[in-house]
Amino acid sequence: MHKSRLAALVLDSKVDDIEEANTFWEQALGLECVRSKEEWSSKYSHLNSPKDQPHILIQKTAHESRVHLDIETDNIAAEVERLKTLGAQVVEAFERWVVMQAPSGHRFCVVNPQRQDFSDSDNVNVWQ
Repeated sequence: MHKSRLAALVLDSKVDDIEEANTFWEQALGLECVRSKEEWSSKYSHLNSPKDQPHILIQKTAHESRVHLDIETDNIAAEVERLKTLGAQVVEAFERWVVMQAPSGHRFCVVNPQRQDFSDSDNVNVWQ
């Protein structure tokens, strides 16, 4: 048995400087952009969305701009296998997440729990 749910919408942004995307999405959605101070700040940031809603992440990418979903789970391997039985394919596996592609061609990631209430929430799917 494992759990999963939608964790985040990720705004993949093909820009020269992530600040272009940060400024646009902050103003467009009326949410404060939290700019990272860590070494990856030139590539990642997030909008300060309400705690009961999925995160909104901004990611600088080399590929064309698009939106992808992150599915959070307490067991990445089990969730990947469950999604493969539904027709998804693994595109690339990393240490902390797996990039997958749905039969429809949409890319998404399977990640460890991201939202603070994952363990305590009734708002998660439980899979056998």
